[in-house]
Amino acid sequence: MKPDREAEDRPKEACGIFGIHNHPEAARLTYFGLYALQHRGQESAGIAVVRDGRIAYHKGMGLVSDVFDDDHMAFLKGECSAIGHVRYSTTGDSILVNAQPFVITHSGKSYGVAHNGNLVNAHILKKELEEEGSIFQTTTDSEIFLHLFVKKLKNGFEQALIDAVTRLEGAYCFILLTSKGEVVGIKDPHGFRPLCLGRLANDHYVLASESCALDLVQAEFVRELDPGEIVIISDDGVKSLHPHPPAQRSCCIFELIYFARPDSTIFGSNVYLTRKAHGRRLAKEAPVAADLVMPFPDSGNYAALGYAEESGIPFDLGMIRNHYVGRTFIQPTQSMRDFSTRMKLNPVKELLRGKDIIIIEDSIIRGTTAKTRVNALRDLGVKHVHMRISCPPHRFPCHYGIDFSTKGELIAAKKTVEELRAFLGLDSLHYLSLEGMLDATGVECPEKKFCKACFDGCYPVGFDDIVSKTCLE
Repeated sequence: MKPDREAEDRPKEACGIFGIHNHPEAARLTYFGLYALQHRGQESAGIAVVRDGRIAYHKGMGLVSDVFDDDHMAFLKGECSAIGHVRYSTTGDSILVNAQPFVITHSGKSYGVAHNGNLVNAHILKKELEEEGSIFQTTTDSEIFLHLFVKKLKNGFEQALIDAVTRLEGAYCFILLTSKGEVVGIKDPHGFRPLCLGRLANDHYVLASESCALDLVQAEFVRELDPGEIVIISDDGVKSLHPHPPAQRSCCIFELIYFARPDSTIFGSNVYLTRKAHGRRLAKEAPVAADLVMPFPDSGNYAALGYAEESGIPFDLGMIRNHYVGRTFIQPTQSMRDFSTRMKLNPVKELLRGKDIIIIEDSIIRGTTAKTRVNALRDLGVKHVHMRISCPPHRFPCHYGIDFSTKGELIAAKKTVEELRAFLGLDSLHYLSLEGMLDATGVECPEKKFCKACFDGCYPVGFDDIVSKTCLE
């Protein structure tokens, strides 16, 4: 069976992670935390809890609501610490054995880990560990961290954490759970992926990929973890370690453009307001006369609002999304692929027929879905179709946890903007400039704080034979 083609045409980020220390409803709060982070991964979900000095867990393929029922939650119940994970695979197959949290037992003690990101030196570390006798149970890079960690436990718990993370290269956030109930948050020294600390009543601390998960469980936002920081949450409170030398901050700009929920605050910026600011800047850079501004829901909604506000052109929802269409499996024929796309978005014919419209999108990755939708609008009788993209063209692959890891997957790497305009059947196409995107974030010196490798080919962390901070041709 073939997966939904429209789902494949959107970029996907590796995972969402959540952890809570010593709470009477730890498992249930973790369930709700994962529910809030579901947009970060829809392939599998899992929760691990500490019970009677051991780690118990349940995980499965599918959405959070599909994986857990009342019996599973009863099994995980108890006053304890817990971690959870929702996954989209960027390394490793989409199979149950790769679902997380990943749990091991070593010298009578249990450890579980939930990981978000991608290790660029995973293949090197795995080969080294296997030559030393390690046996791997999964095909993910997440398991490598635990192997490195337990090999160094003879040096003490904190030193083992430091020794393990200093071997890792790439983008990573980990939440580690120990059978003693400690919950540990770890962030890579460049700070690619978001991870924040929250606090519930009675000083129960929470870790989550995004602040929207803290909001759902009614936890107070304390702060984001610093790049390179290790936070150890135990009965003694919160302890912070900074084992790495200072490194260039390289927060993933695409989190603000697409991945994070609009009600989250990450990297010090509110996602909703940032996307509106991108839309306003886009209206200044690429004005065009039209009857209305519309997004392809839901990805372009907030940039479209900003574009409409700045341009004075009315905002309208010209396409209506069917929220009850899940991941579909269809026959691999073009007609059925088009049918799948129509299932999810349907145009408001009376609103659009004979009109000049501006479509706002957050990105074009592979281009097939956008082409199908534009063709549908043309068939409907839309007079002129203009498209504006609230980021620069994606011309370079991502090696830090987004699922376009080869240049051949990116249509903007193969076509000029004019060629892409013609391919999509548009009257005009304009991307937000790199300078405009960075200026619109509202962050001081944004060029020194964000990873922009997918736009400019400048990779902050080297991989294989590519030197760190090298701009690719």
